Amino acid sequence: MANLKSSIKDIKRNEKRRLRNKSAKSAMKTFIKKAKAAAASGDIEAIRKALAQACSAIDKTAERGIIHKNQAARRKSRLMRFVNQYLAQQQTASSGA
Repeated sequence: MANLKSSIKDIKRNEKRRLRNKSAKSAMKTFIKKAKAAAASGDIEAIRKALAQACSAIDKTAERGIIHKNQAARRKSRLMRFVNQYLAQQQTASSGA
């Protein structure tokens, strides 16, 4: 344990920030999972809404410095690519049948 008063404060402050960052990351990941689940449902309106929420959550975490801006761009890109590929598979499956 630290002896200096400022070090003790730093430890407390770091713990609060860690928990806040952990919560924000967890929420972001949850929105991404919901967007992927919406893509599986096939409802276009639900997909749009879920994607908007997921992108917003990703952007907010990057804006706050919890994740790097390039990581945010990569996550959004992967999410969009996943949704588009899933929808393309659904369209080819439905038109082929």
